[in-house]
Amino acid sequence: MTDRHRVASVDELAEEGSRVISEVAGQEVAVFRVEGELHALANYCVHQGGPLCEGPLTGRLSPGEDGALRYEEAESVVRCPWHGWRFDVRTGESLQSDRWKAPTYEVEVEDGEVYVSR
Repeated sequence: MTDRHRVASVDELAEEGSRVISEVAGQEVAVFRVEGELHALANYCVHQGGPLCEGPLTGRLSPGEDGALRYEEAESVVRCPWHGWRFDVRTGESLQSDRWKAPTYEVEVEDGEVYVSR
């Protein structure tokens, strides 16, 4: 059964790149504002259990149409402070290996409050 949990007010996540870490049903979950949208990710690195969402947000390198690398400035990647593993906060996908994925959760905003379903 999925329950909805309040994690923050919209004002706490007003700035681009902001985050709030809160306990949700016994698990720490972070909500990030990336490109104007809110995304929730477990604050747990699947590599070795580090506090994933306490790491820095960065952009990412990706191949352009011509094959040259380009830097995407949208700060949508969180880097685990323990070993540097990187995950896309929008999808939970690991940039190290497609074998790994951090759990993500649905985010809703209602009456100025941010909720995560878990």
